[in-house]
Amino acid sequence: MKLGFLVDLNLCMGCKGCEVACKVENEVPLSSWRLRVKYIDIGTFPDTNRSFTPLRCNHCENAPCERICPVSALHYLENGIVNIDNSRCIGCAGCMMACPYGAIYMDPESNTADKCTYCAHRVESGMMPACVVACPVEANIFGDIEDETSHISRYIMEHQGDVQVRKPEKNTNPKHFYVGGGNQTLNPLAHERIEGYGLFNNVTHLKHIGDPNHSILDRFTAPIFGHEHLDNKSFADMPNSNSHKEGED
Repeated sequence: MKLGFLVDLNLCMGCKGCEVACKVENEVPLSSWRLRVKYIDIGTFPDTNRSFTPLRCNHCENAPCERICPVSALHYLENGIVNIDNSRCIGCAGCMMACPYGAIYMDPESNTADKCTYCAHRVESGMMPACVVACPVEANIFGDIEDETSHISRYIMEHQGDVQVRKPEKNTNPKHFYVGGGNQTLNPLAHERIEGYGLFNNVTHLKHIGDPNHSILDRFTAPIFGHEHLDNKSFADMPNSNSHKEGED
């Protein structure tokens, strides 16, 4: 048995139900993730398209994280899952640097490495991973890729020529597959960003930083003392409010 995962990007609608289910099931702390759903926009208005891509550990057959771990906290299970033993992890972060997919994070509470394990505790009990159960459009497909009759094996056979993996040039032999989406979805370098534009809008530049003549405090003190323009003298050199009133009287 060798378990694998497949996501049909033609079905994924970006609801992030899998992302939420993963965090709840595995008690993933805030600001960390085992599963993340990213999106990219392709095309030029009005001919645009938004594509969603769930990202998780690829459970590689030749996993760099497993090889580099000095205490064997990362190890293979008999079903092919790359599991992690938090009780053995020493927090060296070597696996984080070795993983070419950015799928490993450091738990801020335990200071140990953590990642997607295909919900190994659920699989051991004969259940599906939480993200598979939560998907409303059944875009997540999980099963034994060595069994020709399994759902995932039949899906791969039916979509031959359209099945992809992330970063095949790394020769990690990932067991996480994608159908649909195109090269721009899985290859960040293939998605061209228009120069001069950020994620949301046009990038502009300030002509100068701050007010070239006054400090920020002068903006609040000017109405008090009745001066339209103030320099950056200290408050000790300025008349207090009482003397200012006497002068007016």
